[in-house]
Amino acid sequence: MTENQDVRLNSDHQGSGIKPTGDHQGGGLKRSLRSRHLNMIAIGGAIGTGLFVASGATISQAGPGGALLAYVLIGFMVYFLMQSLGEMATFLPVSGSFEEYGTRFVSPSFGFATGWNYWYNWAITVAAELVAAAIVMQFWFPNVPGWIWSLSFLAILFLINAFSVRSFGEGEFWFAGIKVVTVLVFLALGLLMIVGIMGGTSPGFQNWVKGDAPFVNGGTGILAVFMIAGFSFQGTEMLGIAAGEAEDPRTAVPRATRSVFWRILIFYIGAIAVVGFLVPYTDSALLNPNGDITLSPFTLVFDRAGIAAAASIMNTVILTSVLSAGNSGLYVSTRMLYALATRGHAPRMFARTTRRGIPMPALLATTAVGALGFFLSLLGNGVAYTWLVNASGLAGFITWVCIAWCHLKFRRAYLAQGNDVKDLPYADKFYPFGPIIALIMCVIVIFGQNYEALIGNGDFLGLLSSYIGIPLFLVLWVGHKAVTKSHGVTLLTADLKQSGE
Repeated sequence: MTENQDVRLNSDHQGSGIKPTGDHQGGGLKRSLRSRHLNMIAIGGAIGTGLFVASGATISQAGPGGALLAYVLIGFMVYFLMQSLGEMATFLPVSGSFEEYGTRFVSPSFGFATGWNYWYNWAITVAAELVAAAIVMQFWFPNVPGWIWSLSFLAILFLINAFSVRSFGEGEFWFAGIKVVTVLVFLALGLLMIVGIMGGTSPGFQNWVKGDAPFVNGGTGILAVFMIAGFSFQGTEMLGIAAGEAEDPRTAVPRATRSVFWRILIFYIGAIAVVGFLVPYTDSALLNPNGDITLSPFTLVFDRAGIAAAASIMNTVILTSVLSAGNSGLYVSTRMLYALATRGHAPRMFARTTRRGIPMPALLATTAVGALGFFLSLLGNGVAYTWLVNASGLAGFITWVCIAWCHLKFRRAYLAQGNDVKDLPYADKFYPFGPIIALIMCVIVIFGQNYEALIGNGDFLGLLSSYIGIPLFLVLWVGHKAVTKSHGVTLLTADLKQSGE
């Protein structure tokens, strides 16, 4: 396939003028995801253990005010990114998403590196979720080997993804739905406790003015939470991948782009505010370094509200979150490998699909990588697995940088080729400031995650472990360019053709 050749699309969609991706082998991808699926895919990707377990530590580090400020800042960074992604994904809704945009608007080598970076990120995340699932199940079944649970859950996730894209969408809809309901109940109960209707006397604002509150450890504390919050919001970009199989992307993608951000922001800010009111930042339970579910801020609040078996309930929700993340991770990494193959950036065999629209070879390969990563976690002290996870840690932020950069290039190319912004099916009203601000903030998060090692505290291994994702991305980018001799895309040669043009 040539670099500027459109990804082939099949013909079972009506109304949008955009056809789904296809392949000579099988029926091609099917546009079967509905608007409600897209909403929950994006929400499910962003709400997980970062909110349910780690949010308490952010309040302990930065105080209720510092944690709230950090999440608001990161929230608006993600909002700008989603606006950029929404514009491109509505104009060109393809399963390759970031890889396709990078190839078309920046360079083939940039697209190659972006695609493989994203595939690796979520393939390894699947392995991480399998490890987490085993830990969660130990809460109820301490005598059952964890690997049994991990392999069982991997088999379930594989079957959900192997049947049809609709089955994936439904599975994610219900997985994410449980999390959404849990957060809403938490916010409702928390509000009742704050005003004194439940749980005894109202705490008022005493936890916001106690000691160094609302801001603890000053700017350093906010910066530390800034990093944690950034990781918590990762997964919202899955909307761009899912747009390639949406029934009506011209309608569904803008709707999801507008609504998902506000829901997630309200959930995170609301949860941080509730915990800040009800639990003092000095409470040692908030630190919870071992991720004990009984010390989750959600468990603490539910327990104080008189909810019976609060720990078991939250453990069930955490398990749902783990399965949701694994389900979404397997889906997006499979679709990215498929997209890489259709463009010639991966072995052609991964472009084959079943008659139900499932890229089965890509799904099998990604499942195998997830299983391999899990088994590496069992070998010795898990050093190899730890390095794999560290390498994938920055991949999400690198993808966000790529989204912002691609959008800057896309809009400039769109105008340079004589088009009018008014004709875009969905336009980012914050351009160019939105993607520029998002790009700068992403860079701050990337280099600030271990700034102590970066400024030179002698911890070379810590430095390498934290930032190894950056040289890996550069090796992919520069390596592809050296082998293929490809050149960057100019504004006038950028491929803006949609399917069927």
